[in-house]
Amino acid sequence: MDGAGGGAFDAFVTSSSPRLLRAAYLLCGDWGHAEELLQDALVKTWLRWSKLDHPEAAEAYTRVVLLRLFLRATKRRWTGERPTADLPEHAGADANTHFDEHDCMIRALATLPARVRAVVVLRFYVDMTEAQIAETLNCPVGTVKSSLSRGLAALRQVEGMAS
Repeated sequence: MDGAGGGAFDAFVTSSSPRLLRAAYLLCGDWGHAEELLQDALVKTWLRWSKLDHPEAAEAYTRVVLLRLFLRATKRRWTGERPTADLPEHAGADANTHFDEHDCMIRALATLPARVRAVVVLRFYVDMTEAQIAETLNCPVGTVKSSLSRGLAALRQVEGMAS
């Protein structure tokens, strides 16, 4: 990358991409879409790189960009194909049963509305406080708490049905 901050930006991308990619995946539930989401967020961060007051906060800035891109994409009418739990044929024994719990969690997250899913991911994956989430989403702390409560209740209900 060219420019004064090219080396710093490259180092930022190298160190932060794995965490940002996992957050993007938890938001959208698809690795392909997560990679596209992260790529778009990194492009927007690169365009603002020279204007960032605190380059050490670039990951938080990129996470906010990522979140806003995700929320904007969910407001569109058509978001593409949707996976289904009902397959047309029954397969033999699954050699990857250890992935079932992970897959169940991703499917449960996908049932949540986008904003509630964002709150749950930011709280339990990114480990942000309710106040930090409220600031990131530009909403009251009470809204974060109620979204978190609704999200956890919905996830518990999905977990109860899976048992």
